[in-house]
Amino acid sequence: MAEGGMKLVKFMLFFFNVIFWLCGLGLIIGGCVVLKGYSDYVDFTGDMGNTVPIFIIVVGAIIFITGFCGCCGAMKESYCMVATYTCILVILLIIEIGLGIAGFVESDALQDQIEKNMENTMQKYEGDDATKKLWDDMQQNLECCGTYNYTDWFEYLDDSVPNSCCDDENCKNDVENAYDEGCSKALFDYFNDNIAIIAGVAIGVALVQLIGVMCACCLMRSIKNEYEVV
Repeated sequence: MAEGGMKLVKFMLFFFNVIFWLCGLGLIIGGCVVLKGYSDYVDFTGDMGNTVPIFIIVVGAIIFITGFCGCCGAMKESYCMVATYTCILVILLIIEIGLGIAGFVESDALQDQIEKNMENTMQKYEGDDATKKLWDDMQQNLECCGTYNYTDWFEYLDDSVPNSCCDDENCKNDVENAYDEGCSKALFDYFNDNIAIIAGVAIGVALVQLIGVMCACCLMRSIKNEYEVV
């Protein structure tokens, strides 16, 4: 490869690694935001709710470091560094595909976990202040009531519902004012909406990775040819 072509490939690899580095930073920040949001509902989602955002943060950190190493390898024209960088990119792509499949497969399991935990905690609403606050905050924030609908509370509150089930906090006098949507669906949708945003970022990162792999392979080839000539 001519010297001008080598410089072009180096520039492209450096440029895409800067983008890659920023994507890693974005995943770290996004994962932290999602983890913070889910921490309020960990009693309902269990460990499954925190697994995805934690994994996203870890992958983002790896991408962040890998992007920096890729820039260094491109600038130094180190065959070993660029080869290592390429292998890491391929491994990350496989992990991301696996994460996407796992998220799709485990979505039903997460919904079942949420429903089960909600049914169990509803029984403690009257006698446990922490559980009461947990349910009140969730019902106000997500505008939902009960596990499946507001009638779920009738069994535990003598045909009434918590005031947190209404905008006007007058549910006990008129249950018809209660939110229609059940909290299991509202929380699951909240989970999916946030993950969908992260998934969009991950797809963008994957496209950058593919371009990075192609540029890295071109640079490795040119470096190898240069060594053979020498």
